[in-house]
Amino acid sequence: MPDSERYHEGEAPHRGRLHRAVAQAATLALGIGVLVGVAGAPASAADPPPETTTGACQFTSTPDEPPARPVSLPPDPRHTPDRGTATVLLRTNHGPMFLTLERTKAPCTVLSFMHLVRHGFYDRTICHRLTAYPTLKVLQCGDPSGTGEGGPGYKFKDELPTDLPPAPTDPTGVRRVYPVGALAMANAGPDTNGSQFFLVYGEAFLRPNYTIFGRLGPVGLTTLNEIAAGGVQPTPEDPHPVDGPPALPTKIKKAEITRHP
Repeated sequence: MPDSERYHEGEAPHRGRLHRAVAQAATLALGIGVLVGVAGAPASAADPPPETTTGACQFTSTPDEPPARPVSLPPDPRHTPDRGTATVLLRTNHGPMFLTLERTKAPCTVLSFMHLVRHGFYDRTICHRLTAYPTLKVLQCGDPSGTGEGGPGYKFKDELPTDLPPAPTDPTGVRRVYPVGALAMANAGPDTNGSQFFLVYGEAFLRPNYTIFGRLGPVGLTTLNEIAAGGVQPTPEDPHPVDGPPALPTKIKKAEITRHP
């Protein structure tokens, strides 16, 4: 990533593990920490060809990135439901989080998320990443492998926000304010959405490259703030980290749809 994109201390919610050598080198050179996205291994001749659904969302399998937990491609009707909302309850070990999913903003993302919830994809999973940078405060979840690299074995297109206000401290003028309580997709580049998502608990100034598909209610924000207040898990190399697993281990015990009009 070029230096011009590193104006804040943290990198955005990409899928991928923290590569410590790269992060340390960047810290020495630029005074910042970096989370590096990891691309999937190149497909071999033995890999089956990708499968793509025929509806408007065109969910596409990723043979080189198999699912972290078995799940089928989502249904993909000719007309994707694009009105109204649905509510998903995340039962965590720190309390409930009610998520309001907004079809008008991101119909394909909501369709995929509800499909994964229905099939128990998020049950008994951890939230693997908490960031506490001044301009990036999010909790990232949605990978059954717990590594930050896992997904559902398929990808789908972005449904990017167009109405976010500009970040007030960004000299480049390209970053936007992802509001507190926003529910958005993590990704590994354009049109690589899968299962990982993040919840915003404080200032999050990001390029508008991440689909917002819902919001967290007041009860969920209380739970999220409790997790965030615990900080990031320290390591022998860094006793006061600002990016890594939450110090209060966070588990989604069960995800369930509670309202589906």
